[in-house]
Amino acid sequence: MRLVYAPALAVAVALLTPAMIPAQGQTETSRPVEGGGISVPGWTGKIDAKEEQAGQTLNNAKLAQEGKDLHVTTGPAVTYWNPANKAAGNYTVKATFKEPKYMNLNSHPHPYGIVVAGNDLGTDGQSYLYCAAYGNGNFIVRGFGPEPFQMNGRRGEANAAVNKAAGPGEPVTRRSLFRSKATASSAPLTAPW
Repeated sequence: MRLVYAPALAVAVALLTPAMIPAQGQTETSRPVEGGGISVPGWTGKIDAKEEQAGQTLNNAKLAQEGKDLHVTTGPAVTYWNPANKAAGNYTVKATFKEPKYMNLNSHPHPYGIVVAGNDLGTDGQSYLYCAAYGNGNFIVRGFGPEPFQMNGRRGEANAAVNKAAGPGEPVTRRSLFRSKATASSAPLTAPW
């Protein structure tokens, strides 16, 4: 079980966790979270398709609000969003993720991040773009949907702007910021926050 805190204004949270991106040669199983489910009014979510096929449900992960922060406890890989929070055209998305104990249950890093644009969330045809950071200083930018893609490779890449944990069991804070600038030739995307 991993705990992550993010400000409630970080409207869509992509939590790419255990069974989704294991390091090469490593396998792990998602563990259900006690008292799981979504208790934040207006929010919903979807379990990663592979996790769903393995029998995982939204009640096996947890989204709660504590003061102004969203508190996520992950079991399976999950994406949360609030359908009332939308943006189009020029917009900025930012979030802060606090992992109290980096790699406390895993032998390798896992990313946490934000969905920055998406369509048809919660359906079989959903697609979205997300950016996530690891506690080891790497980040990834990816798209999910009928034709998934990876903008910077399977393991992402290191960047000095991404905070690193001092070591396993130590806290790490990650901040994400994304700005969208609409152009006359850009395809319409809806940001789900």
